[in-house]
Amino acid sequence: MVLVVVDHDHGQLDELSLQALTFGRRLAGDLGQPLEALVVGEDGRAVAAGLGGYGVATAHLALHPGLTDYAPLATARSAQQLVARTGATVVLAAGSPRGNEVMAHLGAVTDLPVAADCLAIRPGDPTSVTRARWGGSLVEEANVHAPTTLATVAAHAVPAEPGGATTTAVTDFSPELSDADLLVQARPAAEQESSGSVSLADAKVVISGGRGVGSAEGFAPLEELAGLLGGAVGCSRVVTGNGWRPHTEQVGQTGIKIAPDLYVACGISGATQHIAGCRNAKTMIVINDDPEAPIMGYADYAVIGDLKKILPAVIDEVKKAKADG
Repeated sequence: MVLVVVDHDHGQLDELSLQALTFGRRLAGDLGQPLEALVVGEDGRAVAAGLGGYGVATAHLALHPGLTDYAPLATARSAQQLVARTGATVVLAAGSPRGNEVMAHLGAVTDLPVAADCLAIRPGDPTSVTRARWGGSLVEEANVHAPTTLATVAAHAVPAEPGGATTTAVTDFSPELSDADLLVQARPAAEQESSGSVSLADAKVVISGGRGVGSAEGFAPLEELAGLLGGAVGCSRVVTGNGWRPHTEQVGQTGIKIAPDLYVACGISGATQHIAGCRNAKTMIVINDDPEAPIMGYADYAVIGDLKKILPAVIDEVKKAKADG
């Protein structure tokens, strides 16, 4: 059986988990085995019930009084006990910060290796994996020697595609968890709970700024443009390092990996770490006064010039287009 650890935030399903389910469904087909899922917490009941469209035959709902917020070790313990009960041969999770963290804990408690950021998995003895390394600039072929293959699926390695529609049987189980398993939990900040803004990870349009924006105040036109286009604001690592924007908006290898329909990079030079986070954008527009900036090599369209003059002009044109219907 192929088991996918499905991540959700108080009932809000993570898009990357749908990609992991798509990947897992194809792998289960290659193995001739069923696809099953682990969903943690009562808030995930509706999520579990809706996984049939992705080919999940059984969704196991882990229920415990302490499983209300994200708890990585407790989730790993739940997966460990479920694997012992079901005999899963493969356990997958999304290659997100949370997915990688949970699988690292699962590897530790089971004493099994974890293959992170997989682009492909080929069953066999041993299992062969293709992994994205160094922000996607290197592809590694490796073998995994383990009775159960633990792996995370590289973000955007496959699109999330429904298939193998079936009725999902939701089964409750109660993992045995200690206080130590629940010691680390991530609880949403009040401002995050009340925010109605577009999630950076899910946004179809991202307006991102780098050192060239100049200051925290310089992000005002980026926010305005993002609002007009129904998108989100992102930034480079140097911006968060300067304290201009929060780390939750950082696009890159140590931030969030995104795949929007449109990515507008304003004043970003394009270090390898940043490109690792935005290279899956369908269309990339670069606004920069340096025609030799590394990011130019990834741009579909480039505007060479002062973004402080270019952005207001773009905003005016967008407003005119919206006014004309």
